Amino acid sequence: MSAAPTGHTTHTARQEWATGLTVFAAVTLMIVGVLAIMRGIAAIAQDDLFVTTRNYSFAFDLTSWGWIHLALGVVGVIVGLGLFTVSMWARVAGVVIAALVIIANFMSLPYYPAWSLVMIAGSGFVIWALCVAKRDEAFESQRRGR
Repeated sequence: MSAAPTGHTTHTARQEWATGLTVFAAVTLMIVGVLAIMRGIAAIAQDDLFVTTRNYSFAFDLTSWGWIHLALGVVGVIVGLGLFTVSMWARVAGVVIAALVIIANFMSLPYYPAWSLVMIAGSGFVIWALCVAKRDEAFESQRRGR
């Protein structure tokens, strides 16, 4: 960072990208979480909404899938809110939750294929955004009040 003639600090483009990617990840994780909550509630309330597949290696009761997606969604929303603080625990938890959402959606792919692919892609973007921004840039931008 360099001081501007007025005494204000200027932010580098890399720091702006780091902050932007963290906010992108937070919002995307919260959206993925809310969608997972809705999918979980739908599966718990009404099993016949989803297609059932016989002889699937990862066969679970659809109500069980509903509870798994509901829990991941709630935790995803909470971690998404935590990402706005640009804290390291939230970034690590965000990557872990997004990875678990990818795994859960892969395993439930035959039950709701199009939606599972959307959730996998959204979670992949969250992981990318949280991993591509360097820790120091995001934290420095947050510390300076940006």
